[in-house]
Amino acid sequence: QVQLVEIGGGLVQAGGSLRLSCAASGRLLSNYAMGWFRAAPGKERELVAAISWNGGSTYYTDSVKGRFTISRDNAKSTLYLQINSLKPEDTAVYYCAASDRATLTTQERFYRDWGQGTQVTVSS
Repeated sequence: QVQLVEIGGGLVQAGGSLRLSCAASGRLLSNYAMGWFRAAPGKERELVAAISWNGGSTYYTDSVKGRFTISRDNAKSTLYLQINSLKPEDTAVYYCAASDRATLTTQERFYRDWGQGTQVTVSS
């Protein structure tokens, strides 16, 4: 059984920053790639960033490149997402997820464990 708990969401003005954290317990997640997804009202859930088991490879969707930074601290079993230069279109529920493989994957079907989500709201 894996538990993923996200914290760090909130209401922020456009141009501001947030740091999301995802604390993991259960299976040894340091062996697995992880990702941050988001679900905005009326839109499908999308992968915004992913990271390989050791942090050596990262992926960002085009709309967040240069603004979002994914990182992990395997010693603390924690995944992070630094979000800068927030835009109203970043408003969404953000979820962390753990995949079933070590190498980075952008395929949602390979992510098998999910957190409950944390709301990020950006005001204009």
